[in-house]
Amino acid sequence: MTALAPILQAFFTDRLMTQRGASPHTIASYRDTFTLLLGYLRQHTGKMPAQLDLADLDAPAVGAFLQQLETTRGNTPATRNARLAAIRSLFRYASLRAPEHADLISRVLQIQPKRTATTIVSYLTPAELDALLAAPDRATWHGRRDHALLVLAAQTGLRVSELTGLATSDVHLGTGPHVYCQGKGRKDRATPLTPHTLRILRPWITEQHAAPAGPLFPARTGTPLSRDAVEHLVTRHAKTATLTCATLLAKKITPHTLRHTAAMNLLHAGVDITVIALWLGHEDPATTRVYLHADMALKEQAIARTTPPGTPAGRYQPPDRLLAFLSQL
Repeated sequence: MTALAPILQAFFTDRLMTQRGASPHTIASYRDTFTLLLGYLRQHTGKMPAQLDLADLDAPAVGAFLQQLETTRGNTPATRNARLAAIRSLFRYASLRAPEHADLISRVLQIQPKRTATTIVSYLTPAELDALLAAPDRATWHGRRDHALLVLAAQTGLRVSELTGLATSDVHLGTGPHVYCQGKGRKDRATPLTPHTLRILRPWITEQHAAPAGPLFPARTGTPLSRDAVEHLVTRHAKTATLTCATLLAKKITPHTLRHTAAMNLLHAGVDITVIALWLGHEDPATTRVYLHADMALKEQAIARTTPPGTPAGRYQPPDRLLAFLSQL
């Protein structure tokens, strides 16, 4: 038997941190995967995580864990595939550390990801966005913080991890106002700020009196907001907004909905899809095409240019002699 603990620890410290130099977001995602997996194995084997052997993570156990993610936790196939990718990465590393388990490892590596369905992205209309932004009670500290966060998210389209990672010094309010962040894949990105966003952020930053390295959107303890905290506040304010905008009842509002909303606002303004990809920090512009599929106004313009069935073919005939003269020039 080969103990799992030393292999898992070396996987993080040696493979991810030292060899690959993985980003904090990748490490956090992998950490969450194995925390869930170890909890599942403890529940079904009765062993504490430090007592588990590599043989306890055979293909049936891993498959049952992935199934439990979908049936019990309600995760999507995309989330399941992300967890599977982390597990497969561990087992590729384990093949070097424990070659005596080659057969077990190969069976786990043969587990295939599930096919995912491509759904139309959900975004907020201008009226729905106004209702959401008006929901926080700006008479309170929490309300002013939440309002500033929602305004910035809806205008810039920053990811949750990018919002929670912002420091006060990342917001530049002078000439050429913008917010700087390091996004997915360690890509630096500077996103311009509109005058409306500036009017919200300036008093919020002044009120904070925070150090430049301090979080832009802190909790009361002064620490950065967590991903769960941002999701909770968006859900809470969306529920409040339904009182003034009934159409929000039919939508599931998440922080990523605000990112989709920012992209759709740019698309409706006539911004080229490649520029939107740069704005959002997409590595592949093809990722941004989902917004073309979601834009009904663009599709309606396309259908308006087609010829209805039964329309007789013909040539343009000038309705006036003067127009006829001009058409011959």
